[in-house]
Amino acid sequence: MKEKIEVIVAGHICLDLIPSFYDSANAKSEMLLIPGKLVNVGKLNISTGGPVSNTGIALSILGVNTKLMGKIGNDPIGDLVLQILNNRNIGDGMIVADGEQTSYTVVINPPGFDRIFLHNTGANDTFCSNDINYDIVGSAKLFHFGYPPLMKQIYENSGRELMHIFKRIKEMGLTVSLDMSLPDASSESGKADWKGFLSNVLPYVDIFVPSYEELLFMLKRNEYEKLNKTPFIHDILENMDADILHELGQEILDMGVKICVIKCGYRGYYIRTQGKESFNDIGRAFVGNAENWADREFIEESFYVENIASAAGSGDNSIAGFLASFVRGMAIEEAAIIACAAGGHNLRVYDAVSGVKPWKDTLESIKGWRKNRQSLSGPYWKYDQNKDVWLGKKDGGYNSESKE
Repeated sequence: MKEKIEVIVAGHICLDLIPSFYDSANAKSEMLLIPGKLVNVGKLNISTGGPVSNTGIALSILGVNTKLMGKIGNDPIGDLVLQILNNRNIGDGMIVADGEQTSYTVVINPPGFDRIFLHNTGANDTFCSNDINYDIVGSAKLFHFGYPPLMKQIYENSGRELMHIFKRIKEMGLTVSLDMSLPDASSESGKADWKGFLSNVLPYVDIFVPSYEELLFMLKRNEYEKLNKTPFIHDILENMDADILHELGQEILDMGVKICVIKCGYRGYYIRTQGKESFNDIGRAFVGNAENWADREFIEESFYVENIASAAGSGDNSIAGFLASFVRGMAIEEAAIIACAAGGHNLRVYDAVSGVKPWKDTLESIKGWRKNRQSLSGPYWKYDQNKDVWLGKKDGGYNSESKE
């Protein structure tokens, strides 16, 4: 008897072309894209990219029975995508569309600098509700969708297409999870009404896992642009204000999300959740302890990685770690730790998935792995020595014996 599908991962998929750099000292980001300049690079790393591939493959490696649903073109790039997925026995969910081009990304990622993406959205722009096999979805437990800003029919009209998709899937009893990507500010996607999009879509989302940058762009655009223009700052996370996290988390919960996870790169994982009653209709993927998951707010620090090869796929892989823990009924603190470990492992490789370790190995790797320690000032945060996390004031354990 065939094992039942636990998670469907749908949305954006592409082929990543990632050149490796010999010497970070000679690969400063401001020196790369100069007309007429030749930059010597190393091996070209080729892998599938986007959440359908990255999160889907990572979930599979972590032992979760996963089905992928994405759209590619009938072209040589699409052939490569199918070959990579079929080598892992998870390529049968791809729609191959005649006359469309497969999406691809050139990832310029010199060590020590934030990534530059040269991206073509390709067939992702025409992905819609009709591209989802609802008969297969109905047999699963959790439906995860990723990267609406890179999918035109999904983000246009303030997300009404995705709203209808999620509404139908919630009516089937599944847990719904959503990941985002950072829009190109100068593109059509960058000019979309993202606050309106979130207001329409998030009432049907149980688990929302955007990044800090993405939420600032969509909900606090002025703040995002201010930080992005700060001189001598290569990464917006360098100036991250932890106090903004609880404002963003509250706004997301007010839109209807039960579990808000904000990925903060090397600064860690921020998690904020609704009260216990909201977990009554979170969907059939949830088998955990509602007492443990409800009314929580904390920051889990990320793990230290000495020699970072690339950050490509690390956020998607961390989501896989979180969702794998969620469907297994782990405690929320364990889910956050496993998420950070899954993301940390992939920092050691150039491509988006080869750093992911099987479930047992991931758990083993956590023992003795030191963290990127944070120092949060102000009255809102308390360090809980027993749980080894920073608790926010909205956390149920904030007023216990937590130590500053």
